[in-house]
Amino acid sequence: MSAKEWRAKPAAEQKDELLKLRREQFALRMQRATGQGVKPDQFGKVRKSIARLKTVMREAAIAGEKK
Repeated sequence: MSAKEWRAKPAAEQKDELLKLRREQFALRMQRATGQGVKPDQFGKVRKSIARLKTVMREAAIAGEKK
C-alpha cells in the first residue's frame, strides 16, 4: 500500500495495519529460523512498508501538534 493511501485512513486503521505488518515480519523471522522456505525479498518489503507507515503516522502526529 502506498503512503498516499495510508494518509487517507484514520489513525485507528493505521495502527491496525502496523500491527498486522509487525506480525507478518515476526512470522517471516520464525519461518526462516525453523528452516522453512521463505522468499528473501519479503523481509525488505515488509520492513519498508513498516517504515513507510510509521513515517505517515509521525507526519500526522506532527501536524496535529502544530494545530
